Amino acid sequence: MTEQTSFRIKIKPNGSYRVTGGVPLIRRAPSKSVYGEPLDWDFVGVDEQAIPAGENYSLCRCGRSQNMPFCDDSHHQEPAFEGALTADQGTSAERREIYSGLGVIMTDDASLCANTGFCGTRLVNVWKMIERTADPEVRLRLQRMVANCPSGRLEASLPDGTPVEPEFTPSIAVVPDGPLWVRGGIPIETPDGFVYAVRNRVTLCRCGRSSNMPFCDGTHDEIGFKAP
Repeated sequence: MTEQTSFRIKIKPNGSYRVTGGVPLIRRAPSKSVYGEPLDWDFVGVDEQAIPAGENYSLCRCGRSQNMPFCDDSHHQEPAFEGALTADQGTSAERREIYSGLGVIMTDDASLCANTGFCGTRLVNVWKMIERTADPEVRLRLQRMVANCPSGRLEASLPDGTPVEPEFTPSIAVVPDGPLWVRGGIPIETPDGFVYAVRNRVTLCRCGRSSNMPFCDGTHDEIGFKAP
């Protein structure tokens, strides 16, 4: 992950995500098994530049915009949107639980969960698989499942500490009926100038109802949020 200092997301007070520096805006959606289990991420649209956005743009955070994913100032409508930032401002590393397997170490920051479901199937999950990583096929599958976690709740590394991370062109991917998936190390700044620890994978709430603002906590599924 390389931090792109020209790219930035500034959270407006009780308002939008203001994106500057020409961050590419694209679409991604999970492909699913016949059982509805997420398997991988698919392109949505004709190419990487699926959503024309310009150099600077504002993305909806309140869930009310009629011009999704862009802000249309609906957060000002009564009752006015209250988007207090409640997420822990410490580093994710401070919160992570460590799970050691053979040839791989997995860490888990449960506070970042966006409930996308890549961590398991109806038969197994990564917390059980880590105990069977002596099998190289299990190990590779676990690494792939961890890499598909868009929020970065799950991370993996080799025993020597080398991260096992997907490589992303810095971008923001709009997930249908779900969060904004910020990829590739883009700084996210609060209204008062605090910058969250820069991470390769982040999911930002866009339904306006997360209890872990500005990060997604899966509430969009519970409330049936619908947006392209």
